Amino acid sequence: MNKYAFFLPTRKGSERVVDKNTRTFAGIEGGILKLKIQQLLNVERVSDIIISTNDESTINIACSFHNDRIRIIERPNELCLSSTVIENFIDYIPSIVDAEHIFWVHATAPFANVEVLNSALDCYESEVLRKKSFDSLLSVSKIQQFLWSKKENRCINFDRSLVKWPRTQDLSPLYEINHAFYINSRENYLKLHDRIGESPLLFELDRIHSFDIDWEDDFIIAEIIYENLIISNKPWGEL
Repeated sequence: MNKYAFFLPTRKGSERVVDKNTRTFAGIEGGILKLKIQQLLNVERVSDIIISTNDESTINIACSFHNDRIRIIERPNELCLSSTVIENFIDYIPSIVDAEHIFWVHATAPFANVEVLNSALDCYESEVLRKKSFDSLLSVSKIQQFLWSKKENRCINFDRSLVKWPRTQDLSPLYEINHAFYINSRENYLKLHDRIGESPLLFELDRIHSFDIDWEDDFIIAEIIYENLIISNKPWGEL
């Protein structure tokens, strides 16, 4: 049994961004999927890259790498629908991944690069496997702004009866799960029926590294970021 395996899911029929994983991205034929697979191949500690899909374009792009580390597993169509219950999909994953630890990634996070992935593995090995301080890891983005609930008609992250407008740096931060990646043991998948454990380590990403392509304007913005930072090789702060 291998210690780690990447799990990379895609499906055909993207509704909000047509062909978002495979369409040309910033001049890259094969798009963000090709970019993500190349990132994964450069993470040497992870033996297998398991691509779960029902999309012919995904299969063709993955096959073009001619790399034995890549395993393509065609996913049943009932697990590729917009109506698919995520818990059913999560339960399916350990049936096709036999590694001890499952590193779930998404092509839609193109800036969660090799350095980020290796750093996440370092934290998982240190805090989860060795220290046992946590039982899993997930990527998050810190939110430290005024958050208003329309339903409750109030700010939900501070008490306005004490201070109407505190400094944002004094607010208790909340954390958005940005879906760039999750790392969890296969044992936890089977026991908890979840992609995280009961005490996950929050791995914080900045705004660029956590950028997720979910809408058409996200795709356009991501291309601008890639062209201005990655292709031009500028530091993050120069955009």
